[in-house]
Amino acid sequence: VQLQASGGGLVQAGGSLRLSCVASGRTFSRYSMTWFRQTPGKEREFVAVISGSYDNTYYADSVKGRFTISRDNAKNTVYLQMNSLKPEDTAVYYCAAKLGGWTRVQRAYDYWGQGTLVTVSS
Repeated sequence: VQLQASGGGLVQAGGSLRLSCVASGRTFSRYSMTWFRQTPGKEREFVAVISGSYDNTYYADSVKGRFTISRDNAKNTVYLQMNSLKPEDTAVYYCAAKLGGWTRVQRAYDYWGQGTLVTVSS
């Protein structure tokens, strides 16, 4: 599976962005898809996940109520709609995929996208 993330950019605080992550392969619906993010000098952190079954979603407390993760299995794509953005959301956002159940543990993920930079100005 190859992942291609896009949609990052510069936005003012309070604005919105939508990230996309397109996956190769024919079994996309079987994968749990997760967004992580990383800022310089910090460890990469979990943002949101959508399971491969039943489209269950889970969010980090820091983004709950502002971010929405969704997927379109027909397009092999997972999205992260980010609203009410804050300067502290500035990071490189990575999508990741794993077969089966979801987890926040990064080492459990087999496939990673290249990252897309989101910059939120104050």
